[in-house]
Amino acid sequence: MTATAFDFYLPSELNASHPPERRGIRRDHVRLMVLNKNTGSVSHDKFFRLADYLKPGDLVVMNNSRTVPAILKAGLYRNTKRIQQEVEIRLARRLNEETWDALVVTEEARLGDILQFSSDLSAVVIDMKEGSPLKTILFSQKGTDLFNSIYAIGEPVRYEYIHNKWGLDYYQTVFASHPGSVEMPSAGRAFSWELLFTLQRKGIELDFIQLHTGLSYLLDDELETSPDDNYEEYHLSEKTIEKIRKTKASGGRVIAVGTTVVRALESAGITGALNGITNLYINQNFKLKMVDGIITGLHEPKASHLDMLTAFVPQNLLWNAYQEAIGERYLWHEFGDMNLIV
Repeated sequence: MTATAFDFYLPSELNASHPPERRGIRRDHVRLMVLNKNTGSVSHDKFFRLADYLKPGDLVVMNNSRTVPAILKAGLYRNTKRIQQEVEIRLARRLNEETWDALVVTEEARLGDILQFSSDLSAVVIDMKEGSPLKTILFSQKGTDLFNSIYAIGEPVRYEYIHNKWGLDYYQTVFASHPGSVEMPSAGRAFSWELLFTLQRKGIELDFIQLHTGLSYLLDDELETSPDDNYEEYHLSEKTIEKIRKTKASGGRVIAVGTTVVRALESAGITGALNGITNLYINQNFKLKMVDGIITGLHEPKASHLDMLTAFVPQNLLWNAYQEAIGERYLWHEFGDMNLIV
């Protein structure tokens, strides 16, 4: 399915290239645009005052997936002969405890080739995935040992608007605990522990799920994948589902922190499965069952995430809000400002 998200002009200076902390502000002091999904009215504030726009009895659901440093370097070997000195590998999606789909950035890789990352870690190419630039690689380690090795040698995924090699800590939410995301679930980045406690003191419920994000860009515009080709692993608890039921029954709202949480919750609502793989594509024709509002960053032109937002608010109202955000000089992307749609 082809994404139908709208296009618009985003001035390059509105791409946030520095984390807020490196711009001299706390992570929870980024700006907040509040969009009323029924009227289209827009107000502007700072994110640390989020509680002012939520009500006692609301439920905020966050993604506690932890970002892994998904860019690795390896020597490429075939039949013990070194084919390339150094190849970049971008992890794309975990298949199991020792197997990942990955973007191997060379045209030389063949089935059965060995990727030597370090003296302790290697991988073999076990599937070339016809019709896809991704390859399936089987690591020599698995589970916690594999993650420990990846964290020791990898770097976080960065895109062209990021001009500095910021460390992995800048790509984590404060509550991240379950390793698996190739890219940061960035809607949760602006939360601080202080803000989370403030929400709880106001009577706002908090809960966590996991959806491990995949690689969104394959280094070639012609290889852009369709949203429903994007398979991601999610995990929910029965406790979360019960909290959602109680919240809705008492008239509260379920607020998803990020498109990842929307995808996970709505997938569970459709299938009834608390754990699984989802390729759910949400747009204006999708009737949301689980989620009432969303906290998210500002999304780039033509991004499929914009399609998802039209399930919350009509596209014309979203368009008007984005034009206002540009006029107000909001900052985009994972280190940028935030948007609450309720």
